[in-house]
Amino acid sequence: MLKFLDELLEVIFKFDVEDSITDCPASVLAILPTRPDPLIALAHSKLHSYTFDSVPPCWRRLYTDASIVKAIRLIKCNIATIREQPFGRKAVDNIDRSFSNETMYEEEWLNEALKALDMALIMTGAPGRETLVENLISTLQQYVHGSQKPPKKRRKLEGNLGTFLPAKMDKRLGVSLIGDQIPSVAHLTLSGFERHLKDGGPLVIQGALTHWPALQERPWSDPTYLMDKTFGGRRLVPVELGRSYTDTGWGQSIVTFKEFMEKYLLDRSKTEDQNIGYLAQHDLFAQIPSLRNDISIPDFCYATLPSQIAMQSGSQNDAPSQLEEPLLNAWFGPAGTVSPLHTDPYHNILCQVVGKKYIRLYSPTETDKLYPKGVEDGGIDMSNTSEVDAEAASDIFDTKFPLFLEAKCVETILSEGECLYIPVGWWHYVRSLTISFSVSFWWN
Repeated sequence: MLKFLDELLEVIFKFDVEDSITDCPASVLAILPTRPDPLIALAHSKLHSYTFDSVPPCWRRLYTDASIVKAIRLIKCNIATIREQPFGRKAVDNIDRSFSNETMYEEEWLNEALKALDMALIMTGAPGRETLVENLISTLQQYVHGSQKPPKKRRKLEGNLGTFLPAKMDKRLGVSLIGDQIPSVAHLTLSGFERHLKDGGPLVIQGALTHWPALQERPWSDPTYLMDKTFGGRRLVPVELGRSYTDTGWGQSIVTFKEFMEKYLLDRSKTEDQNIGYLAQHDLFAQIPSLRNDISIPDFCYATLPSQIAMQSGSQNDAPSQLEEPLLNAWFGPAGTVSPLHTDPYHNILCQVVGKKYIRLYSPTETDKLYPKGVEDGGIDMSNTSEVDAEAASDIFDTKFPLFLEAKCVETILSEGECLYIPVGWWHYVRSLTISFSVSFWWN
């Protein structure tokens, strides 16, 4: 293990002349081997001094490399305790003395090392170091799990997320259907989907996910499995706090996966409105690639678009460039989470892995009736989001948004194992009816 860590450090400190980190001052790079913490703080301040797209690459790379160095120093300092000391005892013997001031309790140093690595992934994407970070975390997890004696009684989370899901659709799900149902088809082929695209409308597709391990032998409905894939729940994830990003008081936080599960998914003592935490629009699969192995990109994402649909995709303001591969995002949270009425710049295949979601869609032709927002304070363009709370009381529509009642919509309740095609530019409102885990695939 120590040899492996030394080899990683050699990679970190071997600067190539074309490496972006060499744009940092030489005085900064000189202390990278011994003082990663102040460099993390420096890079963090630089990341927040620019808009996201304009951050100089050197600061992203410095944040990443300093975080890796910090994690490796913690591991080297404390790794002997995994074999030499009972879990939870302070590390005092058989350590690398060059890092002796970083000795700490086993659970504490594991958490701190993983925090450093996860923050690099979340804050910067770990440019150029993705594979290195993945290998470091997986090797550490194998070493820790392989070195410790299993406890006499392993705590297993009771049941699975399915035990929190109503067996039938009933009044508890609070759905009031108002529009036409989105068409549904089973076992659709790629050529069949391409024929459907000539009409360009939304479509529910059944039977396309039956081969996913996430629905079968490696079920995401099993909390114990998810905890194992996140290093005992130690991995960090970004969480949205509140029902919807348009609500007053909405916020964001970074917490351990264990805290997210226990506080927002498995705690039945709080009501829905009191306990909303949403792991939303996060590339969880780049951060934790082992979960990526439980799913596969639907063939529909590689469909050839009819010329009229392709032209529509490219005619939007600030249309995104052509994607080489679909963009994947995870959406995981309790009942009651809401994605307000909005549009996306890509076609979307939304796949439901756990639970159920209510989804309502409006054609781009209904835009004038949906009251798009404008540019808000700080210059943030919110024109892809409606001012309307789609499921608000009808008297609000009468007084503030009268045209909204005239807008025609289609809707569905998306169930486990189904996926929904949402065409680019279509307005969509999404509410989780139960604990829900979905994966979106954006493509163009």
